[in-house]
Amino acid sequence: MIETKGLIKTIGDKMVLRGINLSIKKGESVAILGPNGAGKSTILKIISGLIKATSGEVLIDGITLKRDSYDQKRKIGFLAHNSFLYDHLTPLENLIFFGKLYGVENVEEKAKQLVADVGLSFFIHDPIRSFSRGMLQRIAIARAIIHDPEILLFDEPHTGLDQHAIKLLNEVIMNMKAKGSTIVMVTHDFHQAVETCDRVIIFKNGKLVEDISNVANNLELVNAKYTEQVTSL
Repeated sequence: MIETKGLIKTIGDKMVLRGINLSIKKGESVAILGPNGAGKSTILKIISGLIKATSGEVLIDGITLKRDSYDQKRKIGFLAHNSFLYDHLTPLENLIFFGKLYGVENVEEKAKQLVADVGLSFFIHDPIRSFSRGMLQRIAIARAIIHDPEILLFDEPHTGLDQHAIKLLNEVIMNMKAKGSTIVMVTHDFHQAVETCDRVIIFKNGKLVEDISNVANNLELVNAKYTEQVTSL
């Protein structure tokens, strides 16, 4: 489903990614862990097509990702640090707008259901400029999945969410998993990683240093591997 070959990314004189080779199968749920500056968010942006690698390539379903390929981009839903929402629009208006961009059928009905799924029906007609960080994150999650993407890329999705919102997000992730979506999530939250993902990848200094399968609910294993890799010289 997703494959990277020799990904290198340099910014100025700094090498952010150092030859990343990665293969993620269709339907896998993968968490990417690592310290700040390890290259986690960078690889997510490259896979999404938001930024270009210095060298190497990304393949989606065996086809090299191109920045202007609508067919490939339509397969991807991306939740970044930036919500990409329009603050003068309501949750419903935002979701209808993005849904129409992707050609979603019955878009208003789908948008209303998603607003309900993320627990914000009471605020469905309020401009989002007055929303808290957590409320914006909920609507951004709905935006990322409005078109039922085959690939979901999450960059620290639990940031700013209270416990109720975290529960809602995890339900969304598990529902998308059940539909067969491929999920890649950058996170610092090990507990959420093992609760929602089956595989954990650890980055350090722009390199992939650990790849652990069958981690579901195995927090002790992930903690041990992370400590071993990240604190080693």
